[in-house]
This record gives sequence, structure tokens and C-alpha cells, in this order.
Amino acid sequence: MNELLRKWQKEILYGLGILILATFLRLYNLTTLPVFGDEAIYIRWAQVMRAEPSLRFLPLSDGKQPLFMWVVIPFFKIFSDPLFASRFVSALVGIGTLIGIFILSYNLFKNIKLSLFASLICAISPYSIFFDRLALADSMLSMFGIWSFIFALIAAKKLRADYAMLSGFSLGGALLTKSPGIFFVGLIPLSWLLNKWSTKFKEKVNTFSVLVLLFSLTYSIAFGLYNILRLGVNFHMISIRNKDYVYPVSHLFTRPLDPLIPFLKQIIEYFWLLGPSFLILLVVIGFYYGLKNKKKETLLLTAWGILPILMVAEFSKTITARYIYFSLPYLFILAGFSIAAAKKNLGVNLIHLKGGLALHLRKLIILLLITFIIHALFVDYQLLTKTEKVDLPRSERSGYLEGWTSGYGIREAADFIREEYKKEPNKKIVVGTEGYFGTLPDGLQIYLNDLSEITVIGVGIDLKEIPVQLVESKDAGNKTFFVINASRLMTDYEKLNLNLIAAYPKAVKPDGSRDVLYLFELD
Repeated sequence: MNELLRKWQKEILYGLGILILATFLRLYNLTTLPVFGDEAIYIRWAQVMRAEPSLRFLPLSDGKQPLFMWVVIPFFKIFSDPLFASRFVSALVGIGTLIGIFILSYNLFKNIKLSLFASLICAISPYSIFFDRLALADSMLSMFGIWSFIFALIAAKKLRADYAMLSGFSLGGALLTKSPGIFFVGLIPLSWLLNKWSTKFKEKVNTFSVLVLLFSLTYSIAFGLYNILRLGVNFHMISIRNKDYVYPVSHLFTRPLDPLIPFLKQIIEYFWLLGPSFLILLVVIGFYYGLKNKKKETLLLTAWGILPILMVAEFSKTITARYIYFSLPYLFILAGFSIAAAKKNLGVNLIHLKGGLALHLRKLIILLLITFIIHALFVDYQLLTKTEKVDLPRSERSGYLEGWTSGYGIREAADFIREEYKKEPNKKIVVGTEGYFGTLPDGLQIYLNDLSEITVIGVGIDLKEIPVQLVESKDAGNKTFFVINASRLMTDYEKLNLNLIAAYPKAVKPDGSRDVLYLFELD
């Protein structure tokens, strides 16, 4: 053991350093970004499921798988802040993905430096950090995906039933997390490529038969876990809601390039801004060197990283950066392989150049690596301290920082209402909010969940007058508040019987304007 530690001392220290850095970047200032619409929904579901065991399949009512919310529930007992507790789960599974990247890359290439560099890319990439710091299911899907790949790969290479079972549990976890887990179902058999197939026909048939049996076990476990969802009365809603987001297969034969081309352009923007920058070039370089040295392994990684992206771009009705997040780990590994280009002998032999030109090329690759690291750390700093200044893709900036889905001011409004409750704890408080589902009222409910004397209700959108429910509440003698975004209030509030308590501005839009969250009290 001591000899092993001495032999790998530097590598162990580097690995621990990367792990500590990744953990810090995912946990520091974790709630600096306000709650996002989908986060508010998921956290509220988790709170309701915790309080009422008979509603443990509540997310199925909107066609969502519940595993992420199930995992969040125990953390409410550890952390008092529901947003921190939920985001902590994403950060935790993000670290699980990073460890998976290290193990998978080493299993494929047997190169510790490559594995460390691929892990470093994952640790510091703003793409990873941004979504590993949000209470969304995408990080968990990514983790289950890479671990199902790892176990399937070992099962295929060594013909081990125990690893086939572990792959089944991981795949089942992916299917219980989010619908795109179905991609992993189709990709897992590609791991058979790395089995050392015999040249003899009879032995090939035997190996194939064993693989079929092993992966039948994998799929039996995975779909057995998935069918737990049939215990919920709304299991059918998964397929119904999937149709709201995905085109049918016939779309491929009617409009194959729409929205494929515009979505691919958006995806390139996601990689350029969040990758960031030269990550795409590093992936291309790694792919090239991988084909020269480890062809099967490289093609396998490319299939896991690129095919889902193409499928999402072809069949999705809408697209955001998180829809392809589960494909990133495999591209990080390909990018990590670009470090091989920095080796003098490897670079010359592969590109068939000698002398100064090859040396310049190696220097260029090293420059790309250094530039990527510096750029990534700079964006990370902005994400952790000055989120509004981050150059995010337009869809992400609008959703998380500028629009009604952004939860700026919700925590502050909840704190104010909580203080009002403390002044008169026996008096009923009613809070009306815009909407019925989403950022509001769910975003406010998650912070006031523990106070039974405070009732939060959604009263609609695009309002021109005070909702009748709030007027009746005020007439009944309750303290009554109204929370709404300026963009959803279709009249001048000064014309209504409202007292403005506070206004919480969101991030600045491209045209220089800002949406504002208003907190009113009814006079």
C-alpha cells in the first residue's frame, strides 16, 4: 500500500486538488442565483411529498419523473434553506459525474494524465458548474448516464454479471430521473465493441450469447425500476407531456433540417459561451488523436457525446443548454485526449511533420489549453460572484436572470412577510401571486412552507385589477399581500388600492430595460 502511494503520490495529490476545486466551485455562494421557475416547482413538489407520503408520485401529474425530488427530501432535514438543500444535491451528483469521468477515461485509455485533465475540464467548465449549481434533474441524469456506461463497459469487456447488474441499477436511475435517459438504453450495447472478440466463429457466438444474457439482465433491472412509476396514478402523463417537447419520428421525413440547423447553431453558441471558447477545438483535436491511437474507444465516446445532441437538435420542439448537458462528460474526455498532442513524439508521428512546424503546432495546442483554463476560471468567478455580468446564451440569460421565470426578489419578499407574521403570529396572512404554477406561487411557497398561518395562492397573469380573492381576504380582516412582476401587471398600480412595499429589479435586458418584482400590501 505504501509503495503504491509513493508511486502515485503526484497523481493522487493532483486528483485531490481537482476534487477540492470542483467541490468549491459547486458549493461556494450556492444561492447567489435566485430561484428559477423549474427549481421552484421541483422544490415545492419535494416539500409536499415529504409532508404527505401518499403524494410521493406527485411529479407525474406534470409528466416528470420523481427521483430527483425523492433524493432532495432527506436534505430538508439537514439544511434549513430549501433552495440550498436542493442545489446541494445537484452539486453532489455533479461530483459523482466528475469521478465517473476519471474512471471511464482511465478504463478506456489507461492514461492517468488524460484522466486527470479530463476531470479538470469537467471541474472548471462553466457549463458543468452552472447546471451543477441548480436544483434541476439534469446533473443527476448526467451522473447516472456515465455510471451506466462505466459498468456496462466493464461488463462487456470482462463478461461480468455483477457489473451488468450495476449498469442496470444506474440505467434505471437515469430512467427514473428524466425521459432522455432513454438515450442510454440505446447506447449501452455499443460497449460490446470493446470486447476482445475471438477470431473463431464458435467463440464469437458464445461471447455474443453471453453478452445478450448479461445485457438482458441490465435492461430487466433498469425497466423493472422504471415500472415503479406505474404505482402512481398519472404514469400515462409522461408520454403525454413528452409529446409537448418532442416531434414524432415522422418529422425526420417531412422537415429534417428544421429545426436541426438553427438548433445546432444554438448548441455551438452554448459550447462557445459556457464550454467555454476553445473547448470545441480541444474536442476536435482529441477526436483526431484518439482516432489515430484508440479508434474504437474514441468512436464509442463520440457516439455517446454526439448522437444524443443530434437527436435532440432534430426532434426537440424547443432547446436550452441543459437539454444536452448529459452528453458533455464524453466530450470532456475527448477534450482531455488533446493533452496527448503536447507530447513531442506523438505529435510528430501523428501529423507527419518534422522540425519547426510540428513544434509550433504543439505550442499552439498548449496555448489553447492554457487559454481554455484561464477563460473558464474567469467565467467561473463571475458565476460565483457577479452572475448578472456573465455572458450567457440568450435563452439562458432571459430565463435565469431577466424574465418572469427568474426569481429575483422572491426570497426578500418571503423574508418581509415572515417578519410581518412574527409581529402578529395569531393573525392570518394571505399572499396572492401572479400565476398558478411555477416561479410564482411555488417560489414563494418554498420559503414560507413552515408557517401554517400564511396562505400563498396564485391568482392568474396579465392582471388589470386586484383579484377578488385578495379583496375578500382583506375584507375578512387578514393581512393581505400581492406579489407580481411588472410585466404581468397590465395597469398602473397607483390606480389600484395597493401600497407598494418593495420593488426588486431583475437583470438588465439587451434593450436596457428591467422587469421588476413588486410586493404590495392591500390598503
